[in-house]
Amino acid sequence: MLETLGEANTAAMIGLFGGLVLGLAASVGRFCTLGAIEDFHYSTDNRRLRMWGIAIGVAIIGTQSAIYFGQLDLLQTIYLDRVWNPVATVVGGFIFGYGMALSGNCGLGALARLGGGDIRSFVIVVVMGLSAYFVMSGPLAHFRIWLFPVETNALNAQGLGQFFEDLIGLDPVYTGIVIGVALIFIALADRRMISSWTSIFWGAVVGAVIVSGWLGTHWVSKNGFDVEAIETHSFAAPIGDTIFYSMTASGNSLSFSVGSVLGVVFGSFLGSLLKGQFRWEACEDPRELGRQVFGAILMGTGSILAVGCSIGQGISAFSTLAFSAPFALIMIFLGASLGLKKMLEGYF
Repeated sequence: MLETLGEANTAAMIGLFGGLVLGLAASVGRFCTLGAIEDFHYSTDNRRLRMWGIAIGVAIIGTQSAIYFGQLDLLQTIYLDRVWNPVATVVGGFIFGYGMALSGNCGLGALARLGGGDIRSFVIVVVMGLSAYFVMSGPLAHFRIWLFPVETNALNAQGLGQFFEDLIGLDPVYTGIVIGVALIFIALADRRMISSWTSIFWGAVVGAVIVSGWLGTHWVSKNGFDVEAIETHSFAAPIGDTIFYSMTASGNSLSFSVGSVLGVVFGSFLGSLLKGQFRWEACEDPRELGRQVFGAILMGTGSILAVGCSIGQGISAFSTLAFSAPFALIMIFLGASLGLKKMLEGYF
């Protein structure tokens, strides 16, 4: 495959396949970050929140097992190769969550709704991708680095697996299995959830897709000649990557992130057709559109500060047992909860 397609195209195909499955999980399986938080606060049905526990648990067990069997090395990934900045994680996670509530979706959700025909989500996706680039490598990049310094090539442990290995010599796979199994058991500790095989299935599928991204890009990096990043699915900066590629394709190459973003759109499009729910939608209220655009700006900004979105930190970073992951996810939850509360009170 590498000889025929090349490293970049192969990575893009891996991202495309995983993105297709994530798009189906969002449109058919109702896997949604904001939806899970809304259900927790305003509904008696918390199955979508429990799907997250299953997804994270499966992702942790799969990723740490791959490391144990020598099929993966995550020490050079974006989540573990830099010194963790707790302030950036807390601030970025909260900003992202608040913006998610204003926009009505996270990056994955917006891409999924776009695939279902929602034109409003196109605006959210574009603004989110541009704002992420604006802060990551654009005019605000120097200010961001000054405010939240980035120290790469971390020499000490930046994840729980490494921490316990250095402290007591425990192999990271055992730490991962204990945490992953515990999360799955907690997620299944509900009679309604146990009887909902579709929720269990799609939660496990999302976790497995995250693992497939790590394995696929690691395989390309190990067997190819060109340098390819070891990464998996996240939906903030990769949206900016996709916009950039669409403008420079003749002098640029595909990547895992571009394939992942396009895969979600196509997967949700297929899912909406399967369910008979594809329909064009547009925003008729300028005030609502303004709120959603502002939320998209906050999401793009917050995701760069936190080094990941609700999927990037909430599942992908969690699978590496990075210190940042639980703090980012908690702050995203709190930010979204406050945003939803303010909207219900008529502040937006």
